[in-house]
Amino acid sequence: MKIAILSKGSANYTTKRLKEVAKARGHDVRIINYAKCYVAIEKNQPVIRYKGESLDHFDAIIPRIAQSYTKYGTAIVRQFENQGSYSTASSIAINRSRDKLRAYQIMAKAGVAIPKTVFARETANFEDVVELAGGTPLIIKVARGTHGNGVVLAETPKAAKAVMQAFYVEGVNFLVQEFVKESAGEDIRVLVVGSRVVASVKRQSLDDDFRSNTHQGGVGVAVKLTDEETKTALKAAKAMGLPICGVDMMRSERGPLVLEVNSSASLKTPEKITGRDVATKIIEYIEINAKRNNKKDKIGA
Repeated sequence: MKIAILSKGSANYTTKRLKEVAKARGHDVRIINYAKCYVAIEKNQPVIRYKGESLDHFDAIIPRIAQSYTKYGTAIVRQFENQGSYSTASSIAINRSRDKLRAYQIMAKAGVAIPKTVFARETANFEDVVELAGGTPLIIKVARGTHGNGVVLAETPKAAKAVMQAFYVEGVNFLVQEFVKESAGEDIRVLVVGSRVVASVKRQSLDDDFRSNTHQGGVGVAVKLTDEETKTALKAAKAMGLPICGVDMMRSERGPLVLEVNSSASLKTPEKITGRDVATKIIEYIEINAKRNNKKDKIGA
């Protein structure tokens, strides 16, 4: 098959691993910097240009779209979809996953357990917002963010109000979320491929930070999931329409709570810590499903 990996970083670990495995399995693979693509939109003639050349048809694409390039990147993905290419993450699903509020609404509707979450624009009803989120301490996070950026722990009502007002003044949409004490700065990254969990890592924050993201200095260890955690991860991935993704969840007294579904999850930490060959699982999935190329999005949101 002809496979395109849409990535801004050809030296990125995940990009290199996917290319390496796909080539080893006999596929024609090309890394394309989607930020340098441009498109011509015309009836029945979708054209994608890259560095002065028209790109031929690809059987499948693997989008690795950076958060800051979501709007442009998903437009390029959509153009590939219009040309009939199978995508491991649809343009619609990527956009859904990048909007935390939208993602939480979809998962809650699908019956996926999430932390108590409040979305508000005004700070006039501050006390009620805090109460709905379970009181302080609580988490305040921007509606669009990744790698633990734009996430603040407010330990007192005064601190919470100050952060909310600052976000409001800047015109930033934010979510207020309960702080789950029993998680103790830990979360679990679960990699899902199709209807299977292929790797899972527990991430622990630094002593002075509540965020466990490895991008924020957190450390990871392999972890065995409970049956409930496995079912929750698969349910979240299905709800978001992402057959290949990373599901972040935390353990609580109420059971596993999903924090995020990542459409461009890194393979580096899970592969290195667990020893699992996740890249091969992804290429195998593409080999089976690109032929079916069922492009209809069934989520409806």
